[in-house]
Amino acid sequence: MNTPFKAATLLTLVAPLAACAPAMNGAAEGNLANGGLNPAARLSVAQPSPASTAGTLRLTSPTFRDGGRYPDAQVANGFGCTGQNLSPALGWTGVPAGTQSLVLTKYDPDAPTGSGFWHWIVYNIPATATGLAQGAGNPGGTLPAGAAQLNNDGGQPGFTGACPPPGDAPHRYVFTLYALNKTLDLPAGASPAFLGFNLNGAVLAKTSLTATYGR
Repeated sequence: MNTPFKAATLLTLVAPLAACAPAMNGAAEGNLANGGLNPAARLSVAQPSPASTAGTLRLTSPTFRDGGRYPDAQVANGFGCTGQNLSPALGWTGVPAGTQSLVLTKYDPDAPTGSGFWHWIVYNIPATATGLAQGAGNPGGTLPAGAAQLNNDGGQPGFTGACPPPGDAPHRYVFTLYALNKTLDLPAGASPAFLGFNLNGAVLAKTSLTATYGR
């Protein structure tokens, strides 16, 4: 006896809710479009997909191989080290389509600082560049037009060579090349950490080359 009444009642309740659904969804989408705080939506935009960090980008040097010994000429000539402190010759291939600029860094993750040691950062390298000549990061060296250098962790702009503490296990010196979908506008005196923040979401591809050195 009550079944038709219940069915009619449910239809009466469901119809207005169904009519509201598009309006509710539209409001949610509008909030996201106007800076809503959906974390998944933010991350899907800000982070490159795993596939975008792979690809054909390759970094090489004529003076050392990946995993090989760091060249003596690139060892720092201060802090008790005796090299020429020359930045290495580097070349690369496979820059992906859409690249607007390149960034090159040299980092020692084994330095006894608690945060490693940044030896070299070059940013806004033109996407058309295919490498850096030996000594490009030293005073008087030539960088591609438009490229600039940040201070290394020694407090000086440009390159500084390897100089691990005597008796340490050989340190790793990691050269990393990033292909970006934009150029970078960094303030004077920007730190390596600030650079890293600005790389977020802009990396189309990256590749690394590592040399080791101990004394």
